[in-house]
Amino acid sequence: MLTITTDVDGLARFGRALADPIRCRVLLALGEAPAYPADLSDALGISRTRLSNHLACLRDCGLVVAVPEGRRTRYELSDPRLGHALDDLRTAVIAVETDLTCPDAETTGCC
Repeated sequence: MLTITTDVDGLARFGRALADPIRCRVLLALGEAPAYPADLSDALGISRTRLSNHLACLRDCGLVVAVPEGRRTRYELSDPRLGHALDDLRTAVIAVETDLTCPDAETTGCC
């Protein structure tokens, strides 16, 4: 069942998804092209089990969708505009003090 989120809820889900480096890498890879889990696992150098957990999180956040193709499942961004948003975020200049870390870095979980 598709649920429409509020602006704040949608941004919060996006932020929580981006809080994990592996999920960031998955989103960036899927921004380039849809992919199968086995291919993503190999490309990212992580186990299929670990990848599966991250894909489940990204699905729950509404950022990726699973597209059945016979006996296989292909993953892609849920909306092509997410790829543009990721590119904008990736290329934005962020002022970061190198000796500081985000106070929520250790407590941020998935959606």
